[in-house]
Amino acid sequence: MRTDCGCGCGGTSARPSAFVRPRFFAGQLLTEDDLGLLVDYTTGKTRLHNKNIYGPGVVCGLEVSCDPCGGGKVIVHPGHALDCAGNDIVLDCKEQVDVQALVRELRISSLGVDCKDPCDQDGQRRYGLFVRYEELPVDPVTPYATEEPCPSPGCVPSRIREAFKFVVKCDSAEDHRYNPGTKLLNVLGDPAKSDPVRTQVQRFGFYVDAMGAAALGSGRTFRFDAADATRFADNLAWLKDSGTGTPPAEGAVELIEHVRALASAVARYDTYDAAGQEQLKDQFQDLANIQEARSVLGTSCDRLAGIDPEKVWPGKPLHHSIARAVVTETRARLVPDKGDPDAPIEVRMLAQGTPLSNALQVEFRSDIAQVRQWLLGRLDRTSGLADCSLRTLIAQVSIPQLLPAPDPKNTDPITVPDLQLIADAAGRFTVAVMRFLGDTACSTLTPPCTSCDETDVLLAHVELDDCDVVRVCSATREQVLPGGSAYGEWLPKLYRLRELAERLCCQPVPVFAPPTLPEGEVPRPVAEKLLDVWQRSGDLEEMLNLLLTRAPGETPPKPLHEQVYTTPSEISDSLHELQVLRAQVSDLTAALEGLRGQLSTAQEQLGTRLSELESPPEKQPRNQPEKPAPQRRPRSGSRAQKSGESS
Repeated sequence: MRTDCGCGCGGTSARPSAFVRPRFFAGQLLTEDDLGLLVDYTTGKTRLHNKNIYGPGVVCGLEVSCDPCGGGKVIVHPGHALDCAGNDIVLDCKEQVDVQALVRELRISSLGVDCKDPCDQDGQRRYGLFVRYEELPVDPVTPYATEEPCPSPGCVPSRIREAFKFVVKCDSAEDHRYNPGTKLLNVLGDPAKSDPVRTQVQRFGFYVDAMGAAALGSGRTFRFDAADATRFADNLAWLKDSGTGTPPAEGAVELIEHVRALASAVARYDTYDAAGQEQLKDQFQDLANIQEARSVLGTSCDRLAGIDPEKVWPGKPLHHSIARAVVTETRARLVPDKGDPDAPIEVRMLAQGTPLSNALQVEFRSDIAQVRQWLLGRLDRTSGLADCSLRTLIAQVSIPQLLPAPDPKNTDPITVPDLQLIADAAGRFTVAVMRFLGDTACSTLTPPCTSCDETDVLLAHVELDDCDVVRVCSATREQVLPGGSAYGEWLPKLYRLRELAERLCCQPVPVFAPPTLPEGEVPRPVAEKLLDVWQRSGDLEEMLNLLLTRAPGETPPKPLHEQVYTTPSEISDSLHELQVLRAQVSDLTAALEGLRGQLSTAQEQLGTRLSELESPPEKQPRNQPEKPAPQRRPRSGSRAQKSGESS
């Protein structure tokens, strides 16, 4: 039976309790240790509550106003404050504070020991006026003689007076409020790296099921129904009337979406055999224009070849790749008179409205590697992870091989095993990212216990002109709020966050499930708004936006400071080249093994032949003539004798 694991998780704790109180009983000899322990216990509990339940700041009063007599002085009115260690600071009556003298003390106590009078400087200066908790030993008494070997000499203070002092500092104060966005950003890291990963996962969401369905149904028919016939007729009519020439940037999105929609209908038609296509033509009269549709698609692709994707989708490189895939795959697979029967996967991807070009599948491989690297990097820097199996899930995913970027116009088809590997990895990492984001968002609902490095409480900002206080501002100081400063700032968000947490947190984690196809024709939807602005929605996205979007008056998240790990472009390029070289080395190794086998066989045959030639000839019977001796072949490297030469 386990009794201890070093942290009190079984049996008796290995660490003492933070608070120990005395236990009194009849006949007990009380000493100063017992009574002091009682004082320490009650004082420590009070400070703990003040620190964590209420937080530091001004509870009431402590207004700072100008001194009626002018000069470099101010008046601090009675009030109550708590410092970040939980100490009570109580001012019972008005105090006159000489700010000029405090500034001079600040100068003297600063590094460099600048003893000049602060009033010698020209212009206005801004300082923070703080109050600091102090304990003063008072009321000394002479202790009675005891049997202690080293008694205290002289008088000993018998009381501790809780007091305070005023100090000025440069205009700075620590903000103790808890902004959940700070914790969220500390876990997610630099938004410049996390946002691209979330966008890559969004693109995976359009393609994962489509790739799985195309791989499973590479030899099957994708259903063509009335909705597809309507899509075929409407988009064909629109494209015929769309004009000529390269479209402007604002019209390119609409044109390419109509091309994608018409291509999906034509691709579904191409998955049928000749008999099935004839039945479709009998059922849907508009399909009699199928060859015209192929011609219109070719013309539209020629028009789209001249657009600049950056002008159409500025700052959205993932959209650029999809747009190029629409044009490349439509032209290669559908524009020929009878389509492209040698690329069943690409045709079925077009049938679902999610074109997959050779360049795009290479980009997916790179995206999967980047998402995996980002996830592992965040997990290494994150403590307190609640999803305990997430790292194991990531380690079990098979990563497709990285490939160098091909020509964007490359139309080499992808194999079924490669597509299944990409679809599986993309699906699993999509789920892993969603689990990580959900776990991170839910963890922000628990404010951390922060350390207290600075116990001074800001009362006001004061401005001095020469030696006179010209302005006092108390509006920006911390106030003790219901629920404490840790909760006070985001209380308006708390109720909505708790509602979202009930639906999102502590629920079964999502699991990636590959698509399954029913018997018969494959019923697959066509992806909608593939090239529109991708909106993030759902409970998780609402929770992240609520945590990261500043409400009116809310403090911004604290700056993110983390060690930056960069991979030089030379290394990333070399990784791609290394993958290619590995494939070439594998091919050369196989060829070398074949040559070694042939060489070994040739050596055995040569040895056998030499043995036969070097053995003595058998004696011939007298009645039979001798057989002529066989001629030896010239050895390798010897020159054949020419006619007329003497031996």
